Amino acid sequence: MKWTAVLGVTAVLVFMTLYEWPKMKIQMKREKIAFAALTILGWILAVLLVFYPEMPGPTQWIDAIYKPLVKFLEK
Repeated sequence: MKWTAVLGVTAVLVFMTLYEWPKMKIQMKREKIAFAALTILGWILAVLLVFYPEMPGPTQWIDAIYKPLVKFLEK
């Protein structure tokens, strides 16, 4: 059942890419690289959440990173 979710996420990303990619001009190399990178990162995060739903989200990671800084600044 989890693999069907992965296939569904993959299908959505493929359709999204097929829709958006032709609209980008040939000269838009940076935009294409950014689009591809964000799409791949989103796919990885979606697959990880399918297999590990209890995984902390990005906001919890940011809280964990900045927690020592906040404690230091509050003193």
